[in-house]
Amino acid sequence: MTGASKAGPLRILVTGGAGFIGSALVRHLIGETLHEVLNFDKLTYAGNLKSLKPIENNPRYCFVRADICDRNAVANTLAELQPDVVTHLAAESHVDRSIDGPAAFIETNVTGTFVMLSAALDYWRGLKGEKRDAFRFHHISTDEVFGSLGEEGFFTEETPYDPHSPYSASKAASDHLVRAWRDTYGLPTLITNCSNNYGPYHFPEKLIPLIIITALEGGTLPVYGNGQNVRDWLYVEDHARALTAVFERGVPGESYIIGGRAERTNLAVVTRICEMLDWLRPRADPSSYQEQIGFVADRPGHDARYAIDPSKIERELGWKAQESFDTGIERTIRWYLNNEDWWRPLVQEKAATARRGLEG
Repeated sequence: MTGASKAGPLRILVTGGAGFIGSALVRHLIGETLHEVLNFDKLTYAGNLKSLKPIENNPRYCFVRADICDRNAVANTLAELQPDVVTHLAAESHVDRSIDGPAAFIETNVTGTFVMLSAALDYWRGLKGEKRDAFRFHHISTDEVFGSLGEEGFFTEETPYDPHSPYSASKAASDHLVRAWRDTYGLPTLITNCSNNYGPYHFPEKLIPLIIITALEGGTLPVYGNGQNVRDWLYVEDHARALTAVFERGVPGESYIIGGRAERTNLAVVTRICEMLDWLRPRADPSSYQEQIGFVADRPGHDARYAIDPSKIERELGWKAQESFDTGIERTIRWYLNNEDWWRPLVQEKAATARRGLEG
């Protein structure tokens, strides 16, 4: 089967479209394509409709508040929308929260994916002709399912799974379910595994927005352990473009790894944010924000290094990251400086910058 989907605009069901990556994808699809989008989101603590303000009144966009674990809600939405693509992003995603409360991760990431697959299979079996041939179920996952690398080497699509946290284990399980529905039932699935995303509208518990906000507020900038854990960083709008390329042109049954070719230690990321803030929003005294850096207890089971080789998606689908880490981090910091009205309520009402994940 080729990767070609039907010609012309697609009708897309996005689960988790009010989350960080989901909202970036929805904004991209409405702003840069002619596709129609239905955002299916439960609006948990990390779901925020304010992230969709720029496109909320567009006639090609609509929103349904519902839970991916609710089979009737999923089935009814599929029947009503008649999508060409299901893009499944809804997930619990914060490693520290998975350490404190793994049950929610199993429920949403494993059971929720099972419900989505089961309902999508029933829906797909009822389609005819070209619409059936064109349908895609696209599951979005993480590079964390592959575990930890040594000082050399990269994750590829052939890397064995080796998850180490409740979060990554739940995502690994959901990936395996998607492949099983492909192999057992023939459902035309696609899987993508991405590296660490960053950019505008990122919930403040994650490293980059946490550091930006905490620096502005004069707090200690927490660096886990010795700060030498390495991650590949992917600007979220680059990720949205990659996801679009995959469900438009990807081959059913294939997986694609998406990364920014931007490896950095956590300490280097924090230091670069401080340097940028020194330039964009200098402290009242002449000192650097780097003086606020403090090393804190490491996360239990903290993987040493993630790194991605995105050659397959670059070669086969013609996608490449447009932002370097420096250009992306500058855009991100400027956004947070200019959009305090978006993140301030999250810090005040949802304790979004509180430390979690110390139960190990």
